[in-house]
Amino acid sequence: MYAVIQTGGKQYRVKEGDLFFVEKLPAEKNEKIVFDSILMVSDDNSAQIGTPILEGARVACEVVEQFRAKKILVYKFKRRKKYRNRQGHRQYHTRLRVLEIAPDGNLKG
Repeated sequence: MYAVIQTGGKQYRVKEGDLFFVEKLPAEKNEKIVFDSILMVSDDNSAQIGTPILEGARVACEVVEQFRAKKILVYKFKRRKKYRNRQGHRQYHTRLRVLEIAPDGNLKG
């Protein structure tokens, strides 16, 4: 069984036991987070698709760590104008582990 969730303006395809990272969420390590914005839930022989969100479906995740991504460099340059601007950026992320997918909203744990 897998689900498509929406968080931080992005969509993620997740299944139970998966590790994935999203933009920073305000949660501590080992804290449980429940996502209500579920776009689709599918198992081996059927799929439920929301319009745009499935009512009542939920996905429970556990925070594994808070971390920062690799630094990216933003370089601006205008030729013949002696303009050069270099700036670095490191995005904050939260790594999550999917504990349970509940199409009907009844989480066991």
